Amino acid sequence: MSRERRETGPLPLLSTTAAAGLRVEVLTGEALDAALDDVARLRISVFRDWPYLYDGSADYERAYLETYRQSRDAVLIGAFDGARLVGAATGTPMEDHAEDFAAPFARTGLPLTDIFYCAESVLLPEYRGLRIGHLFFDMREDHARSLGRSYACFCAVRRPDDHPLRPADHRPLGPFWKKRGYAPLPGVEASFRWKDVDMPEETAHVLQFWIREL
Repeated sequence: MSRERRETGPLPLLSTTAAAGLRVEVLTGEALDAALDDVARLRISVFRDWPYLYDGSADYERAYLETYRQSRDAVLIGAFDGARLVGAATGTPMEDHAEDFAAPFARTGLPLTDIFYCAESVLLPEYRGLRIGHLFFDMREDHARSLGRSYACFCAVRRPDDHPLRPADHRPLGPFWKKRGYAPLPGVEASFRWKDVDMPEETAHVLQFWIREL
């Protein structure tokens, strides 16, 4: 990755005082390195909530985020309130995840080299509703196009509607993703293990892929 650091300037379509002082940047080089510990803390905090219920550890996060140091074409986008990192979105070329995703995608006929994987988007609750989530997708999709990718995808955990930890006021993200042009990819799923906050040990979780053409 280059050492450029690209800022968006004032966030688009924002007029509330909550948006004052917010900026979103593509982080690379030294700026990326400096943000990784904060990204790890954000992931642990945000993914602890529904629907991931992830009981994460700093050691795992450090190892996981090393991908973004090693992949030349990975992207890390940070949302800042002043100097504080309040949100982050990541993405990598799909072939960086071939070990995990080659088998699920084999039946689609889509080459992994045509796909960009939007790995995660995490944002503290008090900063939601300011269109930062849209900007995270815009910037990752722009990055994917710059790499010549034809598709962008991500995967989302599936949980039963009657799960005991499902919040009564939960608002599914499916409508938001569909407005972005994404749709579930039938029969294309991944399985990952992690420890839920209410479980004594790791269990397997099914994640559904969503995809859109760029």
